[in-house]
Amino acid sequence: MDFLKSAVASAISKGPPFPYSFGDRVDIDQSIWTLYNGTKREDGSNCSIFSFDVTANKSRLPLARNTVRKLRTLRHPGVIKVLDTVETETYIYVATEKVTPLRWHIKRKSMSAETLKWGLFSIANTIKFINDEATSVHGTLRVGSLFTSESGEWRVGGFEVLSSIKDDDAIIYNYGSLVPDSGRYTPPELAKSGWDAIKRSPINAVDSYNFGTLIFEVFNGDFMGADQAGQTKNIPPSMHSSYRRLINSNPKARLSVGHFLEQGRRKDSFFDSPLIKLAEGVDSLGMKTEEEREAFMIELDELSDDFPEDYFKMKILPELLKSVEFGGGGPKVFAVVMKISTKLSDEDFDAKVTPVIRIPQKVVNDKIFPQMVTGFTDVAPVVREQTVKAVLTIIGKLSDRTINGDLLKYLAKTSNDEQPGIRTNTTICLGKISKNLGVSTRSKVLIAAFTRSLRDPFVHARNAALLALSVTTDAFNEDDCANRILPSLCPCLIDKEKLVRDQANKTIDIYLQRIRKFASTMPDSILPPPSTSETSTTAAPRMSTPQPSETASWAGWAISSFTNKVSATAGDIQSTSTSNGFSQSRVTPTPSTNNPRSNPGIVSVSTLHRQAITSPPIASTRTSASSTTPDYFQDSNPIEDDADAWGDMEEDSFFDAPSHAALPSATGSKHSPVNPFDDNGEPDFAGWLAAQAQKKPGGKPLPKGLAKTTASNLSTNVAARPGTGGRVATTRSLGGAGAKKAASTAAPASAEAKPVVAKKTEMKPKPKVEEQDLDDAWGDGW
Repeated sequence: MDFLKSAVASAISKGPPFPYSFGDRVDIDQSIWTLYNGTKREDGSNCSIFSFDVTANKSRLPLARNTVRKLRTLRHPGVIKVLDTVETETYIYVATEKVTPLRWHIKRKSMSAETLKWGLFSIANTIKFINDEATSVHGTLRVGSLFTSESGEWRVGGFEVLSSIKDDDAIIYNYGSLVPDSGRYTPPELAKSGWDAIKRSPINAVDSYNFGTLIFEVFNGDFMGADQAGQTKNIPPSMHSSYRRLINSNPKARLSVGHFLEQGRRKDSFFDSPLIKLAEGVDSLGMKTEEEREAFMIELDELSDDFPEDYFKMKILPELLKSVEFGGGGPKVFAVVMKISTKLSDEDFDAKVTPVIRIPQKVVNDKIFPQMVTGFTDVAPVVREQTVKAVLTIIGKLSDRTINGDLLKYLAKTSNDEQPGIRTNTTICLGKISKNLGVSTRSKVLIAAFTRSLRDPFVHARNAALLALSVTTDAFNEDDCANRILPSLCPCLIDKEKLVRDQANKTIDIYLQRIRKFASTMPDSILPPPSTSETSTTAAPRMSTPQPSETASWAGWAISSFTNKVSATAGDIQSTSTSNGFSQSRVTPTPSTNNPRSNPGIVSVSTLHRQAITSPPIASTRTSASSTTPDYFQDSNPIEDDADAWGDMEEDSFFDAPSHAALPSATGSKHSPVNPFDDNGEPDFAGWLAAQAQKKPGGKPLPKGLAKTTASNLSTNVAARPGTGGRVATTRSLGGAGAKKAASTAAPASAEAKPVVAKKTEMKPKPKVEEQDLDDAWGDGW
């Protein structure tokens, strides 16, 4: 192969210029020509090159020269189109349109029966022209002399012995037998009497017989000789009668190709097929009336996919594009164009279809969209709905400013449309154009739109929102998924419609999987590890940090850590007796000698709390003998403080604790208040707070929020409620005698209850500078 290419190149360099480049060699039947693929040097377009070696085939040189001469002079759409020819003493080159041997398709049986009939119809028209109009004989009609163009149309070649009957010295008479493999296809009268018998037979006799053998070869793959002539294997039944007349042994009784063509074009005959009608009508599409064009388009749209794709792409599509480009096609033609375009590659589509039907981006953005937006606010619901749907067709042509500005503004209106179908389609539209939205506003817009649609009364609108959220997960970050989207999805789990509930479960699973995947990459804790000094000096756990080993209730660890600190206080518990016989505990502070302020950075929360609240001992008015446990946590003003501490909890009551016990009336009605807390043997907390209040003022000040409750305030609150029993400050170990005496005198004591004046404890004001420092230390949370 390389040797042949080099030889050709050497020959070209020595001869006249030939502006074509040789490519690969193409295998063909026995022929005097060698076929190559080629390209035109000027524009790189594809072509085919037939090469004849004069030195190797001098005896057949007249056949090659006859071919060149006839190809130049004989012009017909069914004949191979010649681009250029070159003849020297050593070679002959013929450059033609790009063709492929028909033998390739016949061997592979790659053509349908309809395509084969369409090809035979085309060849019959060409042979009829040669016999009737050109008064010539082809002489070598067979599969080997036929080719297919880039559009899939069949072309006639093999003009080695094509001769005019008017010429007495026609080449066919003397050189007909030199055509390669001519013995298989020679008519019986020529095989018997020689090629001069053509003069004594009708002009069409030879070509009619060869057309009959061509029909058999096309439907069966090959023709081996005269024995197969007349066999109807695989030939369409409607063609049998006419086919037999073509191969009649009597040349004068043979049916001419022209008559065979006429019989085939009759109604319901073998050439009456949609593809053949299409091939005949496409060339005159621009000249048809509107009714004829509409009928033609209907037939074209109904064609099945087994027809030749190359013909649709190379022949039909260009004609339709002309009709669309010059305004004579209408919407039906455009629909057929788009149907055929689906078979094109991206390169072919951009080269052939795009220049005709695609509008530039600037025109769409600046001229078409401003006119289109009027449909969003049209009074007709169908117009508004179709406008929303049309967004998908032009979204790729709109600028970012138009999309994130005007378009979203109109879609916001249609998302609140009174028509549920328009609201639903708006949600679907937003889901499909999500990737076109700006990155800075995408998540904000989509979350607002989809979560609103989740509350839509129309069931399909809610379902559309769930589906849109399922396919736009990439538009949201993990914080949006956990804090904004999942809370909005949860109500759909109990939607009244099963359709919504099922889709809600699927959508939530998608977001949960994403959040779990993200959570698996997060650290176990962001708190720094405790230092060695803190671990050695602090034995008990801190109040604000739960320990993993504890399995108590949600608040158990906090209360236990808080009360356990009482055992570490510096003071002695002394029991005193009040005037009414009740046992009262008093805490006498004892100075600590173990450097209590050596580590000011480590201060337990319980210690700070004790320093902030002062509860002086007051006479107890409890009369219940069933409970000897003091109530450490009863507030002096429970109604006001509780409301301020927990906030508004009318809607969501997470806690079901019993309400405060009713306060005794001023008349002292008999009532035994329930003590809701048990100290479990802990020291007197209230008494200890009173003792801490008597420490020297030079101690470390309390946090701002805790230092405002003074002893004077507490005494005022207690004095304002003379009928309320004081807090019992005894422990279980010290409350035996006092409790018994209280039980025996419960009735008189309660009946003659007097206001109890709490002991006032003086506290020096804290410096303002220290309060400001503490505010900074605790942060805004306090």
